[in-house]
Amino acid sequence: MRAARLIRMALLVQSSPGLTAAALARELEVSERTVIRDAQALQEAGVPIRAERGRAGGYRLAPGYRTRLTTLHPTEAETLYLSGLPAALRDLGLSDAADTARLKLSATLLPSLRAAAESSARRFHLDAPAWFREPSAPALLPELARAVWSDRTVELAYARPERDGARARTVARLLEPYGLVLKAGVWYVVGRVPDGRPGADGTGADGTGADRWRTYRVDRVTALSPAPFDDAVFDRDPSFDLPAYWQAHAAAFARTLLRTTVTVRLTGEGLRLLPVVADPAGVAEALASARPADASGRVTVGLPVESEEVAFAQLVGLGADAEVLAPESLRARFRAHARGVAGLYSAQDPTDQR
Repeated sequence: MRAARLIRMALLVQSSPGLTAAALARELEVSERTVIRDAQALQEAGVPIRAERGRAGGYRLAPGYRTRLTTLHPTEAETLYLSGLPAALRDLGLSDAADTARLKLSATLLPSLRAAAESSARRFHLDAPAWFREPSAPALLPELARAVWSDRTVELAYARPERDGARARTVARLLEPYGLVLKAGVWYVVGRVPDGRPGADGTGADGTGADRWRTYRVDRVTALSPAPFDDAVFDRDPSFDLPAYWQAHAAAFARTLLRTTVTVRLTGEGLRLLPVVADPAGVAEALASARPADASGRVTVGLPVESEEVAFAQLVGLGADAEVLAPESLRARFRAHARGVAGLYSAQDPTDQR
């Protein structure tokens, strides 16, 4: 573990001279004190790393020195071949470039490593689309990807779906596209509304007012064109972290869908199966609010759900292991369902011809 960290630290300082102890600590996920100790260990091993003070200080290697720690381990070579999704690269129009890059990588590897790297493709296949959905790349995805790569502001037409009684409509948006995300076979673009431009109202796409960041489904983008002003190339915010943003946005979005709470009494088996049938965000909240088990061993929880319709579809599969206590309208629906099932199975055997 420490040897791998020392190698990574040396490579980080070589590629980004001037990194501070705090920056290295964040990258290596250790304390600043550990960074200082690791720097001393590198010096003792003959790596001329030094810490410079002042505003332009930080850790640097001696001028002209380059570490020889760049030889790939077989496992590292294998993981490089798993670092991109073939289908995603094809959707983005980058499959030819990826093939060329892999050929160049293979040419630089030692003969003993080439087979190890190429064998990963025969052992692992990453299938991003969700089940029961035919994958299809949005027509404008390659063009949007080029805008992401070149940091160019775009004007897009976006088909907003019908929601909360509001009719579906197409709106125009200016966007600085920061990144693309592939989630369960669906592409999303994450970007920021330019300062002083139409739509820079400080309201996030999820209504949270989180700066001017937006998230759009790419398959709902119906038109795309360069921004209608000369300074279309935007300055990317170096502090923006796409994975961190997406994680927070996805969690917040999932929670906004859960607009109704139903009260359910569950057996031990029902409690065990609840994560299988309900939304993870709702289940986590339900378990956190669970009351102590009653005399029969049943536990009562408040389960956030999207709607009563969705709650019925989710909970009916638990059968007698789940009893809806509230709202009364949903409880009445389960009563009607139970009477119908009981009547169906109490009737004469359909195979009996007498």
